Amino acid sequence: MGVISLPEVPYGATALRPSWADLPEELRTAIGARLGSPVTWATTAGGGFTRGFAGVLDTVSGQRFFVKAASLAHERHLADWQYREVAITGALPETVPAARPRWSLTAAGCYATCLDAVDGAVPRLPWSPAELTAALDAWATAAAALATPPAELLAMDLPPLPHLLRTELSWWTEIAAGREPTPVLPPFAADRLDELAALERLAPDHCAGDGVIHGDLRLDNIMIDRTGRAWICDWTWCCRGAPFFDTATLLVTAHASGLDANRLFAAHPTGRDVPAQALDAVLAALAGYWLTRAESGPSSASPYIRGHQRWSGEMALHWLATRRGWPAP
Repeated sequence: MGVISLPEVPYGATALRPSWADLPEELRTAIGARLGSPVTWATTAGGGFTRGFAGVLDTVSGQRFFVKAASLAHERHLADWQYREVAITGALPETVPAARPRWSLTAAGCYATCLDAVDGAVPRLPWSPAELTAALDAWATAAAALATPPAELLAMDLPPLPHLLRTELSWWTEIAAGREPTPVLPPFAADRLDELAALERLAPDHCAGDGVIHGDLRLDNIMIDRTGRAWICDWTWCCRGAPFFDTATLLVTAHASGLDANRLFAAHPTGRDVPAQALDAVLAALAGYWLTRAESGPSSASPYIRGHQRWSGEMALHWLATRRGWPAP
């Protein structure tokens, strides 16, 4: 087992959200009416990095629902993301382990969505073997179901992952060319800019694919229910590409947990037969994105997002360094 590294703030405690009581009364009344039963208790979600309302609502009828809400005037981007998530989640194949949408409404200048509630929690770090296995199994099931996407998903014109890698995850290339400042790097990577940029430029070709992938498969987008089953949440950033990209993204936290991420990747259905250079290229692209975003200044999202981006970037870079044989990672 390798050295364990943990973020300063656990993933399950990164959110800074309004409570149910903070929402406009008109909105709470509209949601209660749509639920068909008065709300008796509301538990605000502790994970995630947006500031919109998200929480599980318990009702007099004994049912539970997961509800998100955002102001159309002040949080329009969140409302747009919720709208997109509802459309995508509703089109996922039945075998994909994801909560399904129930309804959406607009009231009090806010957009609200309701999904099935998952009775569980975000995994804790370091990963337990059982929870990590459940998460990887859930992604294997989802990736297999999405290898041949349903027509409804294809009609949404999801972006190709290679395009996203070239336009949004090519920071080492920009840095090496002097168009962007160099983020603070650990000593083992300080003189590796050219190598990182060269690896990053290989990622788009390796990540082409016709299937649909999650696109943002971080630990905080996984829920483990009371039976130990994993559910995949927040499908807003779906795209078309190679599923090993999401496997690598998720396993960055496995590497940080001191586990053998290389073995786990090679054993996963999406990682088998993937060239070593392809995984290296994705890790380079992820590290560059996270480390650059970490130094992009204050965010309107959670105050913990920059710290998590820096930690994630360092962990992706550390995993890459161990794979490339860089000295003293």
